[in-house]
Amino acid sequence: MDRYFEKFEHRLPEPPLKHDKRIEALAQVLMMMAVVIGAWYIEWRWTESLNFEALWFALPLVLAETGAFIGLVLFSFNLWRTEDVQQNSAPGCITEVIGSIEDKPRRLSIDVFFPTYDEEPELVRLSIEDALSIRYPHPINMKIHVLDDGKRPEMQALAEELGCNYITRSSNIGFKAGNMRNAMEQTSGDFILICDADTRPFPTILEHTMGYFRDPDVAWVQTPQWFFDLPEGIPLTEWCRRKIGKPGVIGGRLIEKIVGTVKVGHDPFVNDPKLFYDVILRRRNWANASFCCGAGSVHRREAVMQVALRQYANAVKQSIDKEVHKLRKEAGGKNSDLSIDHERLKRSSLQAEELTPYKFHVSEDIYTSIDLHSDTEREWKSVLHPQVESKMLSPQDLLTWTTQRFKYAGGTLDIAWNDNFLFRKGLSWKQRAMYSATVWSYFGGLWNVVFLVAPIIYLFSAVAPVDAYSVDFYKHIIPFLILNELASMFSTWGISSRKAKFSYLSFFPLNLRAIWTVLRGEKISFTVTPKLRQEGNFLYLVYPQLAVVVLTALGITYGWIMHASGMGTHTMEALVLNTFWGLNNIAAMAGIIRAALWKPEDSQVNYGQVPDGNAANHKVSEDDVMDGGSMLPKAA
Repeated sequence: MDRYFEKFEHRLPEPPLKHDKRIEALAQVLMMMAVVIGAWYIEWRWTESLNFEALWFALPLVLAETGAFIGLVLFSFNLWRTEDVQQNSAPGCITEVIGSIEDKPRRLSIDVFFPTYDEEPELVRLSIEDALSIRYPHPINMKIHVLDDGKRPEMQALAEELGCNYITRSSNIGFKAGNMRNAMEQTSGDFILICDADTRPFPTILEHTMGYFRDPDVAWVQTPQWFFDLPEGIPLTEWCRRKIGKPGVIGGRLIEKIVGTVKVGHDPFVNDPKLFYDVILRRRNWANASFCCGAGSVHRREAVMQVALRQYANAVKQSIDKEVHKLRKEAGGKNSDLSIDHERLKRSSLQAEELTPYKFHVSEDIYTSIDLHSDTEREWKSVLHPQVESKMLSPQDLLTWTTQRFKYAGGTLDIAWNDNFLFRKGLSWKQRAMYSATVWSYFGGLWNVVFLVAPIIYLFSAVAPVDAYSVDFYKHIIPFLILNELASMFSTWGISSRKAKFSYLSFFPLNLRAIWTVLRGEKISFTVTPKLRQEGNFLYLVYPQLAVVVLTALGITYGWIMHASGMGTHTMEALVLNTFWGLNNIAAMAGIIRAALWKPEDSQVNYGQVPDGNAANHKVSEDDVMDGGSMLPKAA
């Protein structure tokens, strides 16, 4: 097993962002201004700026701008405020978490699930060993279960060696969700801690999360996922020294004096999930709309089973009603004299329908969240606990990154297309808006591809999508762009979102593929995300982004040559605007192209401190760094 991650064992997660009410109030004002000015801009674009001589170009662009503006409105609603749920002390017995005084006091019973399929046993060993170190301030019954869908003797031997329960099954129906259903049938814990094969929980995970369940309506608590092996890169000056020598060091220092510290190879795949968990999901707490993301979450068994049983009963009833309706129709109508064996229909329907505590779906986590949030008989609550309570391995190559991101996009869009939550009873309007923000973001490929192609079209054809790049145009667009950037900066204060924005723009081929797959009715397959680095050349995965870079660069060159020679009809205003637009697009594509070519440094040396004594501290000398190590000092 490639144990490249051992050199990062010392790393500690950053603390949650501090909530500053002054920054939040300023961000809210800026977001409202951006939305109002944005609406003014969009209204002007539709009513006064379209180039009717080139509607083939003008209409797609204004539709793209409208789609992006709707996304801005939804995202602003998502980021509106931080309202953390009160973190209570860990409960000592069952009566403190079920809201009933009739049950006899007893210890809490907690199952820890490690679903696995083809992951290396030694990787799972590390996760189980950390789980065995979980502490709790009161006596509890905690059992660790290895849920092996790979049916491997070596995994069974590992479970037995570490004193864990080994669970497998004859088929792999439902994939991970089916694996967990099978485990739930063979376990009885009051709560379930779900971990992936590479999830290494900190000793505090239960001590810090179980207090939320003092509220009997809390169904699950999600903790942030943290990738402790994110490549930190090397300082620009050192990178330049290796490539060019002493002149490179001088150039690198000059660049860093202008733009600040630069790291080459830092988090090349923009894997750092801090922006998602510490900003996006955390700010859904106030709307009771933070959804489950699987690993690192604690679930109340009662909540999961109650909803599953209710849905199972409804599915059985619908199946019986459908069969009765079919029989009556075949017999000639509703009032036909027809003897129906209801018991037989009930038995066949009970066998035909599946009881699925976790939805049999590629995105079983968010799907189950929607089911729980929309339960009409109980107002189940969710909590995003802001503190990191486990560590995981990040995708270390573009193939793994692509597999994971396509699964996220396709799974979410499949839920929206085939089981539209907007029409579900039980969801509040706030929850609908929050889930809509998630789904809408995955439609971004539709308008992002237009934003990438638009400057290319102008640079080669001199055809503009607006009637004129006049003062009126700049009067509308510049205030909107400035306010949008300021709102983004202050609403994500404390985290850089620039790399995330570029990554989202360069994500367009996967977005389009996911949309097309769902529209064609194809099933989004469940693929186990590789946990260790894959070797190979992944440039073929970024051919669309490479095409954007090449065509944009050629377009800029062609446009300026035509303008300088007087042979073209490009105007200076439009040429400058589309050149800057195109350069921004090139910069956005460059990140994922670099990621396709990225390979880890052969020799990275790190230093730091280890939580709870996992390893000894050590230091790095300047010679170590100059010889190829990397100083570790974060990302969107």
